[in-house]
Amino acid sequence: MKIAFVGKGGSGKTTLSSLFIRYLAARRIPVTAVDADINQHLGVALGLAEEEAAALPALGARLPAIKRYLRGDNPRILSPESMIKTTPPGAGSRLLRLGEGNPVFGDCGREVALEGGTARLLVTGGFAEEDLGVACYHSKTGAVELCLNHLVDGRDEYVVVDMTAGSDSFASGMFTRFDMTFLVAEPTRKGVSVYRQYKEYARDFGIGLRVVGNKVQGAEDVEFLRAEAGEDLLTTFGDSDWVRALERGRPRPWGELGAAAGRALGTLYEAADAAYARRDWERYTQQMVHFHLRNAASWGNERTGVDLAAQVDPAFVLSESAGGAAGAGAEPDRAPSAQPA
Repeated sequence: MKIAFVGKGGSGKTTLSSLFIRYLAARRIPVTAVDADINQHLGVALGLAEEEAAALPALGARLPAIKRYLRGDNPRILSPESMIKTTPPGAGSRLLRLGEGNPVFGDCGREVALEGGTARLLVTGGFAEEDLGVACYHSKTGAVELCLNHLVDGRDEYVVVDMTAGSDSFASGMFTRFDMTFLVAEPTRKGVSVYRQYKEYARDFGIGLRVVGNKVQGAEDVEFLRAEAGEDLLTTFGDSDWVRALERGRPRPWGELGAAAGRALGTLYEAADAAYARRDWERYTQQMVHFHLRNAASWGNERTGVDLAAQVDPAFVLSESAGGAAGAGAEPDRAPSAQPA
């Protein structure tokens, strides 16, 4: 199950995504956590020291190697260099499966012990000094989008992505990659403004979108969120001494989180699990192709010098039963620096 946490800056989406990841790990549910925010804080929210989090291998820095691996022997892709962030898989492509070893997860993932279980952590990587003024953040998140395009996941395994703040994820098709999007909103006009944007953008793409109220202090806050989000409001979180202790570097045992927060996390899990019944792999693949063709016409063809529409395999549908290329365990070449998506 692919789950996104979105919201305006400061809404608490990283905090709530980390709590949901901990909840899954505590239940021994396989979970891969992905920090796709321009501000890389998920690792610290999951208990890593800032130095540890900063030293994690970045997906964005290994994009050329990821492209080489995912290309496999797909005859429609002339070279790894011709792949862009939206390139869809086809016959011969290598697919990523959460329960199987592969060089992408092996090279970029870090196992983090959480609440008696574990989570695999992947990060896009933040801006380095050489990026400032010359690169946009989509050159980092392009690696996440490409991996999601090639990901095959089942009901009882999770990818939880902490997205970049605001509505910036709509600059690409990545917002259609998820089974459920949890929009974290504070009970303020600014807090719900991002919800209105997401609701409008997502309307035509059949995206599962639920609002999660955060920093809620009482019934008046809940009533405000209900008036703004209606039935999309799923649950709410209030102030938490447990979270405050974690942010101070003094983590408490998971069992002290509190009953109200535990119930709210259970509600998130139930909503995410229920989304499995609404999966439509054909629509998912069609949307993938749609955004690839749009990106190809907008900038990709000119950037690569290739007609990227030819990369689309009209007979291929991504699904849980889809097969990948042989040699899935082959180790890709290391890529020392980030490249444009």
